[in-house]
Amino acid sequence: MKPEAFIASRIFTLSKKHMSSTVMRLALISVALGISVMIVSVAIVIGFKNQIREKVIGFVAPIQIKLLDNNESLENTALTFSMDLRDSLKNISSIDHLQLVAYKAGIVKTEDQIQGIVFKGVDNDFRWPFFQNKLISGRVPDFKQDNRSNEVIISSYIADKLLLKTGDALRVWFVDTDQQARGRRFDIVGIYETGLFEFDERYVLGDLEQIRKLNNWHEDDAGAVEVWLKDDMDVEQANKQIYFSLPVTMASYTADELYPHIFDWLNLQDMNVIIIIILMVLVSGITMISMLLIIILERTSMIGLLKTMGASDQFVRHVFLVHSSRILLIGMALGNFIGIAICIVQQSTGFAKLPAESYYLSTVPIDLSLLNILLINAGTLLLWFLMLLIPTSLINRIVPAKAIKFS
Repeated sequence: MKPEAFIASRIFTLSKKHMSSTVMRLALISVALGISVMIVSVAIVIGFKNQIREKVIGFVAPIQIKLLDNNESLENTALTFSMDLRDSLKNISSIDHLQLVAYKAGIVKTEDQIQGIVFKGVDNDFRWPFFQNKLISGRVPDFKQDNRSNEVIISSYIADKLLLKTGDALRVWFVDTDQQARGRRFDIVGIYETGLFEFDERYVLGDLEQIRKLNNWHEDDAGAVEVWLKDDMDVEQANKQIYFSLPVTMASYTADELYPHIFDWLNLQDMNVIIIIILMVLVSGITMISMLLIIILERTSMIGLLKTMGASDQFVRHVFLVHSSRILLIGMALGNFIGIAICIVQQSTGFAKLPAESYYLSTVPIDLSLLNILLINAGTLLLWFLMLLIPTSLINRIVPAKAIKFS
């Protein structure tokens, strides 16, 4: 054992006989609390962003192709998905799947309630796995190739508000291209719940042929083309490729561009985490500095004795840095255990709840990453160690004769 480590081991004690013991306990608690809060905060924000992004993309696809008609209403202008356009898009290697959709506003009327909805028409190639995982009852619609289907799925929000259930009839009124009210009767075959209140409160999913019939569209017409990408493809890069391959009358948009208010709000969460991390590093670091200052004052006579025996200022500083580093590492180990344990318990039980209307999720999400934990520990350890160099500079000013005289 090196002399610095041996001496540090002799002064490292939490005994109540020493004045510094209480401060060392506070330093341990502060470091443990700081690390655990940082781990939990980062895991929550990353989980929060990933889950909401996954939900939004699952609902609207990573990229959508629309006409450049400056139409901000829910009434789409017909986009003709020609064979030339289909072949052009299929030549882009990043594209995995294409599906046609359209939107049309309508009003659902029951005996006692009335509710505005958006009917999202989807075709036979629509990818249903996202909604299959979100079903709370029933099944997804089964569309026939040659016939219009009356099967729809509605959200749990609409079902609860209108007192509807699987198997009930859903009567919806639309306005056709001649500005005439047209009623349609649909059969509810499933009820879904995504947790995205902005979508759950309005969307009913059914057959695209219903919208084509109401709008007098042709069989190749749709309101938009949803584009799904292959795994691990960069959305922005793929969107650029798609955009420059389209006719001048069309444009492609990422999910971030279609719903900027959701993703801008998610990006604001990063600032919250940065503020939390800065506060935790500063509070715990100041506590460690205070602890080390008190220990140095308490051991002033020992410092003077070591200098009298020929120890250099650097040697003495190493003694106290080793001593402080032990406290720091013990606190960090304890903080990692607490932080990881809280994350695992939340992942397993979901005990911490959220109002879905405000946060789009019903439970606090957790995304526990080993890389993030290692980065938090490495970064904070480096910062705290550098902060500990500040109080050790006082050792250079301690005069051995005075230190021993007043001990």
